[in-house]
Amino acid sequence: MTATVSFTIDSPLGPRTATVAYERKGAGEPLLLLHGIGHHLQAWHPVTDVLAGQYDVIAVDLPGFGASAPLPEGVPYDLATVAPALGALCAALGVDRPHVAGNSLGGLLALEMGRTGLARSVTALSPAGFWTQGERRYAFAALRAMRAGARALPRPALERLSRSAAGRAALTSSIYAAPGRRAPEAMVAETVALRDATGFEQTLAAGGSVRFTEDVPGLPVTIAWGVHDRLLLRRQGVRAKHTVPGARLVRLPGCGHVPMHDDPALVSRVVLDTARSATPAVI
Repeated sequence: MTATVSFTIDSPLGPRTATVAYERKGAGEPLLLLHGIGHHLQAWHPVTDVLAGQYDVIAVDLPGFGASAPLPEGVPYDLATVAPALGALCAALGVDRPHVAGNSLGGLLALEMGRTGLARSVTALSPAGFWTQGERRYAFAALRAMRAGARALPRPALERLSRSAAGRAALTSSIYAAPGRRAPEAMVAETVALRDATGFEQTLAAGGSVRFTEDVPGLPVTIAWGVHDRLLLRRQGVRAKHTVPGARLVRLPGCGHVPMHDDPALVSRVVLDTARSATPAVI
């Protein structure tokens, strides 16, 4: 069941109020799940129940995506603002230093939360920020094309496309290794989420100069990459390992850019292994 929470964030304009949608289930140490640009918290649904068997799982819609409100007018969607805002979200939910797992943009945010002491372990699935300028331009062009396609498709046409494996491949083959296996209703919902994402353009604009260049010491970090990732190419995982030398680098066979759907069991195991390796929090 989706709920919302409002909380105060620090911004270059001073304190402002953000409102975020989230789903929470399970019990145990907290585990925060962060989706990628243009997606929504439902991206994690294939693995949520498994993770919630051992952890207090909190899946969020990032500000400006899914059912979350956009950031207040003038507040930037940059790493220096959004990562601390997620820390403020956790505090509003009564959570201190969760385990954090993120995909793409969410993986970059997870690493930044780990770097700044806001996470007790980090699992980053195809995280943004380890690209060359050419790779970044390619990824951003692909994302803009997906967004343009989502906005151009009338709802009846989208629903017709989603009912066939070929149509689902046409819609999302750039982010899934096996898009034909996606449920039609899930495909429609995520395409609508991409179409309606109020934070999309500002997030891309903020990401134009982003490179993750610092280590994340003192906590378990796993960087996992889909072997068939067509959006952020898997060689970026090698750069990520050089940047965060203590990280475990894992290849995800049979997976694309959003691996939670391509192999839920494998992704669940990677997240759980990382979280279990963390030193238990002192209460």
